[in-house]
Amino acid sequence: MAQRFAPDERSAEITAAARTLFATRGIAKTSFTDVAREVGVARGLIYHYFPDKDALVTAVLDQHVARFVTSVQEWDGAREPGNINKALVDCISLFRSHLRSMNPMHTELQRVENTGLYNRFLHQAVTAIVDCLQLTTIEAYAKLHRIEISHVRETFYVLIYGLVGLARNNPAVGDDVLIDITRQVLRLPVEVGDPQ
Repeated sequence: MAQRFAPDERSAEITAAARTLFATRGIAKTSFTDVAREVGVARGLIYHYFPDKDALVTAVLDQHVARFVTSVQEWDGAREPGNINKALVDCISLFRSHLRSMNPMHTELQRVENTGLYNRFLHQAVTAIVDCLQLTTIEAYAKLHRIEISHVRETFYVLIYGLVGLARNNPAVGDDVLIDITRQVLRLPVEVGDPQ
């Protein structure tokens, strides 16, 4: 007798199998039949949870975004209020670790045939991170300091998008450069003892 799963558990199992297959075989070369075989269920069950492949790809990418947002929330919860330099160092370190952790899925998204998917994912990820920062870090910073930039949300969006592009296209760029760019764009004050 087949094991029964709650709908959320089954959906998570299917998504995990798809994530593994997308990373190893590629998105284009992975079919619902492949996913069903990986999970050990009939192909029709995959369609019950995901009406098409786009919905399944979206579910996989949503997981990556959710993990990144959770990490940002954890970073924000561990921040030392007022210690801007440490917050920047820790945030850039978190940023780098997430850029690395998406591989090999990240590599799959870089393929020319997945450009539209990558752009959709990047927009979704950056928007979710900005939403998170706006409710946590930006609000907390504003209580202690004057925000020196206009169009705060849009500035953070452009900054994060730009940092992703720079780090992706020039992996050798140092964390010190990313921190300096962030400090300049956000007009953050230089603290005594901060490395220049």
